[in-house]
Amino acid sequence: MKVVLFCGGYGMRMRDGGSSTPKPMVPVGPRPLLWHVMRYYAHYGHRDFVLCLGYGAQQIKDFFLRYDEAASNDFVLQGGDVHLLDSDISDWRITFVDTGQDSAIGERLRRVRPHLEHEDMFLANYADVLTDAPIDAMVSQFEANPTAVAQLLAVPPQAAFHVVDLIEGNRVESITALKDMAIQENGGYLVLRPEIFDYIPEGGDLVGDACAALAKEGRLAAYPYSGFWHPADTVKERVALEALYQAGSTPWMPWRQVALH
Repeated sequence: MKVVLFCGGYGMRMRDGGSSTPKPMVPVGPRPLLWHVMRYYAHYGHRDFVLCLGYGAQQIKDFFLRYDEAASNDFVLQGGDVHLLDSDISDWRITFVDTGQDSAIGERLRRVRPHLEHEDMFLANYADVLTDAPIDAMVSQFEANPTAVAQLLAVPPQAAFHVVDLIEGNRVESITALKDMAIQENGGYLVLRPEIFDYIPEGGDLVGDACAALAKEGRLAAYPYSGFWHPADTVKERVALEALYQAGSTPWMPWRQVALH
């Protein structure tokens, strides 16, 4: 199944004040965030990728054109020759598509439509969140729901804010941590059918326009998940991911667990 990755945004909240690195290329360990997302999908057998490029497109292209397998694989060096003991991307197929510098997510998807012909379903991702959610179970649930056009991963809110319940104008009745409320947020991992293109207006948004319209028709599904889900939308969140990686706590890397057993 093809995987569409939206990796053309500016990632302003990720900036440290001086770096111009596009968000998908910010490193977690020796590899960029984008690689971690792609490796996750590849682990489940989805190795045909369509990259929706925009800001920082050349950096993303250069990373793959000059890819160094030895950076994340064991190898034997003999007589100056490198003999890899494993490989990351040798069986990946990656399509690089310029979808515009300032395009909305929905418009980016519209612009890669020709690369999704003959697909009964396809996967999509914002390429800025890591999870250990079982993508195979997500796909199976979607396949069993033929009336749904889109399905998103639904996760508990991650923000550390508190919600204030006001009554009588300015009296606070209660304060509740956002994470403790009975609400879910879009987790950024989607399964889609081609009908989604009927709901995206030119220049439109995938969630705000298409998914909102589908919800009103009862054709938007969700896969609730309360396991590991970690955004990398800000510097603080990226630093937390790096700390997990350095500590060897990487639930978003199931292929590592397979290698250990």
